[in-house]
Amino acid sequence: MNVRNLCDLSGRVALVTGARSGIGQAISVMLAEAGADVVGVGRQAMAETAALVAATGRRFHAIQSDIGSLDSAEPLVAETLSVFGRFDILVNAAGITHRQPAIDCPIDKFDLVMDTNIRAAFVLSQAAARHFRTQPSAGRIILIASMLTFQGGVNVMPYAVSKSGIAGLVRALANEWAGLGINVNAIAPGYIATDMTKPIQDDPVRNPQILARIPANRWGKPRDIAGLAVFLASDAAAYCHGSIYPVDGGWLSR
Repeated sequence: MNVRNLCDLSGRVALVTGARSGIGQAISVMLAEAGADVVGVGRQAMAETAALVAATGRRFHAIQSDIGSLDSAEPLVAETLSVFGRFDILVNAAGITHRQPAIDCPIDKFDLVMDTNIRAAFVLSQAAARHFRTQPSAGRIILIASMLTFQGGVNVMPYAVSKSGIAGLVRALANEWAGLGINVNAIAPGYIATDMTKPIQDDPVRNPQILARIPANRWGKPRDIAGLAVFLASDAAAYCHGSIYPVDGGWLSR
């Protein structure tokens, strides 16, 4: 099998959370470019993502859902199977943050970030794995970690804690599920230009400080993350289990 076939996702179906914009949208579109049909999950309408996926010739189905409130993701899996007849790839791309000194952080804000970033990632992964173990083909689960999986950050304590939790989740699930033919891995983005990071992009002090530390000397783009997602979703990553892959322009090497 040549490398083009290894990375070909034709006939597969991906469920992507946070698909409305940013990293989730970019991953949805690039998975479609690689041949997958896509189910996008988001709290708001995803007309732009739907149009971008349709432009690749693949199919897109939107599910509006607040994943932070999920007790079970079985209905999302069931809807995916109902619409497309199969389910092969889960990408947990949805995430939120809360910016405030830790000493002043209200517990409800902490809980909100945990529910969206770590609890939902587990609930969705669990539902996906219950389906994947019943099918003959491999299942792929991709989580979105962060540089703050490795670092503490400043004034983003709930986010840092949640992304540190992603590391433990990836490793624990890989230990249990690799033998079931389920690959669980994570991507750790660096500073990526999205709506979530816009306050820092617009900060006349912080932005130059950040750029000065990034060896690539630029903010990342959402598509910089999407290429690795395609790899991890493909047969080329068949022996990748329990790893966290930084995509950060060299930030962590400084």
